[in-house]
Amino acid sequence: MLVIGIAGGSGSGKTTVVKEIARRMHPQENVVVIPQDSYYKDQGHLPMEERQALNFDHPDSIDWKLLVAQLRELKNGKAIDQPTYSYLTCTRQEETVHVEPADIIIVEGILIFTCKELMKELDIKVFVDADDDDRLMRVITRDIVERGKNVEWVIDRYTKTVKPMYLQFIAPSKRYADIIVPQGGHNKVAINVLLSGIKKMAREKEQE
Repeated sequence: MLVIGIAGGSGSGKTTVVKEIARRMHPQENVVVIPQDSYYKDQGHLPMEERQALNFDHPDSIDWKLLVAQLRELKNGKAIDQPTYSYLTCTRQEETVHVEPADIIIVEGILIFTCKELMKELDIKVFVDADDDDRLMRVITRDIVERGKNVEWVIDRYTKTVKPMYLQFIAPSKRYADIIVPQGGHNKVAINVLLSGIKKMAREKEQE
């Protein structure tokens, strides 16, 4: 089993890189993705107005204890019931996702390199980098289409929360990466190098 951590700012292209890895691995190798976003702390006890003002880009917003515990369960060959989170209500949902152990586990999220306990569980650490303007455009599109927000709300949140948290927590975490993928998911050369490294390490793991 190989555990890959993929971090990077909001809108950097992490999801594109994750999909490319899953698509290009050997058909016999199972790949599962553990999104950091599934582990946001439940805020159902707060009024909706307060929930919508929450800082989702701060490490304290994540239930790291549960994420690390469930990752360790998978590494020990046990299935988990992964939580689900709604951005519309800012609450953890009753539904869970059943996840079985796999040959390759990808942990993906903007803040995953800020948790020391989680980093201990990662075999390869990847940081997906992208220009600020490109990331902002992707964030605007995503939040409008997927999360029901308007342009004014997205830009206000980006200015007050996303960008400051990127500078304080996410950008500094780049130094922990084993591999940096510049230009997001569009950098085919970097992705090819990354895939070669993943396949090589996967073979070495099998021989241990």
